[in-house]
Amino acid sequence: MNISLDNQVAVVTGGSRGIGAATVRLFAEAGAKVVFSYRHAARQARELAEALGGSGQALAVRANAAKMADARRLVTTATQRFGRLDILVANAGIWNYQPLPIQKMAEKDWDEMMAVNLKGVYSVIHHAVPQMIRQQGGRIIVVSSTAGQRGEAFHTHYGASKGGVIGLVKGLSTELAPHHILVNCVAPGWIDTDMATPVVKNRREYRQAISAIPLGRFGKPEEVAMPILFLASTLSTYMTGEIVNINGGNVLCG
Repeated sequence: MNISLDNQVAVVTGGSRGIGAATVRLFAEAGAKVVFSYRHAARQARELAEALGGSGQALAVRANAAKMADARRLVTTATQRFGRLDILVANAGIWNYQPLPIQKMAEKDWDEMMAVNLKGVYSVIHHAVPQMIRQQGGRIIVVSSTAGQRGEAFHTHYGASKGGVIGLVKGLSTELAPHHILVNCVAPGWIDTDMATPVVKNRREYRQAISAIPLGRFGKPEEVAMPILFLASTLSTYMTGEIVNINGGNVLCG
C-alpha cells in the first residue's frame, strides 16, 4: 500500500537538512504541498525546493520558529499559498556536542536550548492550531529524542527541552482530540545527520555510541521520516499522544 498525502498541506520546521529534509522529500513524493523553514542553510533549502519541482510542490521559508512572529509567518505562508494546513511537523532543534556540566552551563546556553527545542515547538503549534480547528482536523508530529525519556548527562538542558516536548505532546493530545487533531511524537536515537557529524568523525566516540546500539549502526534520516509519514497518513487515525521510538534498540521504553 502506497501512502498518499494528495491534497494535503504540510509545514515542516527545520526542513533543509537531516530528518527535516528527508520528511519534506517523503511528503512531497506522497503528494503533499510542503512549506518548510530553514535558518542558516539557504543553499540546501533552495536546492531541496528546486529538486521537488520548485515552489509548486515545496516552498522554503527562512524563519526561526522560536520567534513568534516567524512562526506565525511560516504558518500564514502555508495557508495563504495553499488555502489550508493539514500537517505540522515540529522538527527544528539543536544539540551541544561538547559536554557541558551543569555548574558550567551559562544562562545563555540554557535559554538558547529551550528557545529552539521547546519554545520553537510551542510557537509553531500555537499558530497552526486555530487553522486546524477551523478545518476540524489535523496532524501534529513533534520530533523529540531518546534524551527526553532517559536524560543525558552533560547535555541536561537538551534532555530537559526534549522531555518538555514529550509533556507538551501528552497534554495537547487530549486537549485537541475533540477537534480531531492528532498529536504524536517521534523520539530518535543516534541518526546520521549534521548534528551527529562530530561524533561520527571521532572514532572513539563513534565506536562507543555504536556499541550501545543493538542494530550496530546509526539510523538514516529516512528511517525517521518514514514513521513521521505514517503518523501523518490515514494509517494512524486511532493514534494520539504516543511516542514512537526510533533508536535501533538503544533505549527500550515501555
